[in-house]
Amino acid sequence: QVQLVESGGGLVQAGVSLRLSCVSSGRTFSSVNMAWFRQAPGEEREFVARISWTNSEAYADAVKGRFTISRDNAKRTVYLEMNSLIPEDTAVYYCALGSRPATIANSYEYWGQGTQVTVSA
Repeated sequence: QVQLVESGGGLVQAGVSLRLSCVSSGRTFSSVNMAWFRQAPGEEREFVARISWTNSEAYADAVKGRFTISRDNAKRTVYLEMNSLIPEDTAVYYCALGSRPATIANSYEYWGQGTQVTVSA
């Protein structure tokens, strides 16, 4: 089965940049769609960004212009570059893999364990 492992989270101050990584194993990577979701304390899991196998990108309004999703097929890795972080970005960030690009969590078939991002004011 597919395994996804996220890394790169941490505790940072507002305004700092952070780069998350997600490494995939178990399936051909180049033809799948990848996404990032996040879940803040007491909140539902929400869409952050996605990238299709053709490198089409989409972002949630809350992060558009600050976050960038990218992929390196040779390294079987998807990245989330987060700039100008604000306390509202505090959440557990999850990597997801699916057969079709989507912004709904239930559309994705495989998930990583999550990595914590905490942004202090």
